[in-house]
Amino acid sequence: MTREQHLLADEVTVGYGRQVVLDSITLRVARSETVGLRGPSGCGKSTLVRVLALLHRPDHGRVSIDGMPVHAVRYAVPVGLRTRVAVLFQSPRAAADPRLSLDDLIAEPLRAVRTPESTVQERVAELADLVGLTADLRSRRPHAVSDGQLQRACLARALVHRPDYLLCDEATAMLDASTQAHVASVIRDYQRTQHAGVLVISHDQTLLDRWADRIVDLVGTAPAMT
Repeated sequence: MTREQHLLADEVTVGYGRQVVLDSITLRVARSETVGLRGPSGCGKSTLVRVLALLHRPDHGRVSIDGMPVHAVRYAVPVGLRTRVAVLFQSPRAAADPRLSLDDLIAEPLRAVRTPESTVQERVAELADLVGLTADLRSRRPHAVSDGQLQRACLARALVHRPDYLLCDEATAMLDASTQAHVASVIRDYQRTQHAGVLVISHDQTLLDRWADRIVDLVGTAPAMT
């Protein structure tokens, strides 16, 4: 029997205080598949991403990776499991530590799991080249680069552990057209080579139509597929 190969939020409910943000939501992202997720502001898209990324524990329901239920969140999840899912957020400035150079920003997840420094440097150089960060940019801190340059570094950071699933939460919304195209191209190439599942949240219907294999609408308390 073939093992299930998908990232799954199964009947997930999340509330903040008395407000229910997600109510029994099920969403599946298969390996090699690109799923588009759309919906009005405040409907819980970003919360669902945080649940899938093992950053937020749902009140009810579960997340599983390739059929394996994950009951913990953040650093309580074993390294080999939590690094299989990565997130690229909308705002690179909110996601990046302003004290770190772009090189150190990319390297930090590897150093956190005690990767040998020679391997760290090799991987950082490889990814910096992949996302289009030149040597002069890599030594700069976030305040000294543009949003587009910083998002390229955040993309490299997201890919550093070679995740099986990449979640893009409005990841190109703040970028100019050329940087949008470059980021999308890097992600598509990565997906083809690694057979990764990709979730793309966007209000840009043209982007979703061009990129996604299928689109899920998150409206009200249950998603609808189109």
